[in-house]
Amino acid sequence: MPKRDKLAYSAAMISILTLISKALGFFREVMIANRFGSGMETDTYFVAVTGTVIIMGTLGAALNTTLIPIFTEIGQKYGKRGKLKYFNNVINIVLAITLIIVVLGFIFSPIIIRILAKDFEGDQFLLAVKLHRIGMPIAIFLGLTYVFSGLLHSSQIFGPPAISGFPYNFVFLSYLIFFCKEANVVTLMIVSVIAAFFQFLILVPATIHMGYRFRLGFNLYDRYLRKAVGLIFPVLIGSAVQQVNVIIDKTLASGLQVGSISALNYASKINEVVIAVFIMAITTVVYPMLADAFARDSIGDVKKILGQGINIILIITVPATIGLILLGEPLVYLFFQRNAFDEVATYMTSQALIFYSLGLVGSSLRLMLNKVYYSFQDTKTPMVNGMIAVVVNLVFNLILIKPMGHSGLALATSISATVTTIMLFISLRKKIGPIGLTSYLICFVKTLAASLIMGIVVFLIYYKLGGLLPAIKPVQIIVLLASVAIGALVYFGLCIVFRVKELGIILRKI
Repeated sequence: MPKRDKLAYSAAMISILTLISKALGFFREVMIANRFGSGMETDTYFVAVTGTVIIMGTLGAALNTTLIPIFTEIGQKYGKRGKLKYFNNVINIVLAITLIIVVLGFIFSPIIIRILAKDFEGDQFLLAVKLHRIGMPIAIFLGLTYVFSGLLHSSQIFGPPAISGFPYNFVFLSYLIFFCKEANVVTLMIVSVIAAFFQFLILVPATIHMGYRFRLGFNLYDRYLRKAVGLIFPVLIGSAVQQVNVIIDKTLASGLQVGSISALNYASKINEVVIAVFIMAITTVVYPMLADAFARDSIGDVKKILGQGINIILIITVPATIGLILLGEPLVYLFFQRNAFDEVATYMTSQALIFYSLGLVGSSLRLMLNKVYYSFQDTKTPMVNGMIAVVVNLVFNLILIKPMGHSGLALATSISATVTTIMLFISLRKKIGPIGLTSYLICFVKTLAASLIMGIVVFLIYYKLGGLLPAIKPVQIIVLLASVAIGALVYFGLCIVFRVKELGIILRKI
């Protein structure tokens, strides 16, 4: 199968599985909003969860990114047996590190919460510390999930990681639907730990099928381990500075209107659905291909794979941006507003969603470009770029928070993502020569034109035609889904008219 067809085929498979998983995840967020609303307790829960996952999430993402090219290199030189031996060494080290993180996190929990939410006081502060300590075991399961996923991705086994969200969401939904008799965030955090365990557990059978058997003990003098350590620190710093953005946003939001943290959380989750379903699918498939092309010293293949990936991302994210701007508020209203989630929460969440969506293209392209640098085993450029992103985000946070409140924090995030993505393009061109920027711009212009026309059609259907129909939720949901479906048909039809060639690859494989 040609590389471009393999990319599209694998990405389509992952997208379908991830779409189902994210649909469950979206329903999970709807149920949490339904049961717990958007107020003091949910603000506290989301801050505690952030404090629980931020360290291992950062380290785990860095591990996953660093290990894939190393697994690929070991597999080419020593075969599957050598790869599994190295994998076992990494697993034992990660277990040791995560246990230390859990202990330190438990001890220093008050300090962590004070950093994340400087304005939490009294009972809210004590509740946040309690939730954070309960949730610390998540760090162990999260670390293992990242390493197991790295092994499977390096072997181009994408199915199990793609469905790992299924058990995670099923645990939450089982609790929220059948056992949540009253809104208790302590129980919700316990459920979060159980869900993280099952998310990891579903990856184990695939590694056993590969022939892996766990053995205690590790070798700190393994040369590939030393190589991973040398590569991981810049990636770790780069991932950490991205988490710093999250900390800054939540810290500033903790001093705003009650519900601001929850509104930002719900809005970012909706925005991330597009990235998780489509963009992560593409970058997940592309990264091992890029690592393999680099191992063969084939810059030509790198550029071809990169070109395919970027144009496919543009085809997806440009219309998604227009759609979220137009339909952000009705989307939040129809799917979230009920019971404890009131009109104020709907308005706050939808405003944050609109401004987050402005950075969707930039955030998605940055994910792809970072993978290119990592495939070259250049981990310093993304690190420096991430530091710049923090500075840009902080500057615009301080400028926009006063006039715009929590919406200003969302807009600052979008501006930061766009600026730093442009910088990555410029640096990559200097590193490997011409990368086809003209073709990317042509694809962007075509998809933007098609998206704007699509936007007009969606606006007329939902706001004009829909305004003539009864203002009841079942009817509004049908109108929303119909406007999205018709808008998608209009968009894809225009892309065919405009001869956006990557669309043909996607449609043929789907």
